[in-house]
Amino acid sequence: MPLLHPGDTFPQLTLNIPGAQAIQVPGSFDYEFGVVLFNRGAWCPYCTAQLRAFQRASESLTQAGIRVAALWVDDEKTTAGFTAQHGLTFPLGHSADARAVAALTGAFVHEDPLYLQSAGFVLDPQGTVIVSVYSSGAIGRLVPEDAIGLVRYLREHATASS
Repeated sequence: MPLLHPGDTFPQLTLNIPGAQAIQVPGSFDYEFGVVLFNRGAWCPYCTAQLRAFQRASESLTQAGIRVAALWVDDEKTTAGFTAQHGLTFPLGHSADARAVAALTGAFVHEDPLYLQSAGFVLDPQGTVIVSVYSSGAIGRLVPEDAIGLVRYLREHATASS
């Protein structure tokens, strides 16, 4: 399970979205910057806090041209309830195969019960990893302000060097 490093191509992942058609990331980001989040589950207060923070920052993320998608191992019913309860407007994929996702991305897996540990990736418009944030436990997560600041910096730098 090699870790994804800056410059690596992010693998195509299918996210099963409750009550909707499955999507592919990074393809569904439509050549915009993207953030992909892996979370432990609805039971995890740190995951809830992170997802809610990205939802609260949705306007700033949109203004910065950043799309967000998340996934976890929780089932469709739990995911649908969580999405509705917290008013998430970005896709949250359910029923992820933790070991398969880990094999593609290097994410850490908790074995019993089986779930993905938190990981976050900022991708450029071509689906290349800019930043990868891996956690082996509950803490150590990507926050929206960091993703927004990084993308703004990259955009300004690209404009300045053109």
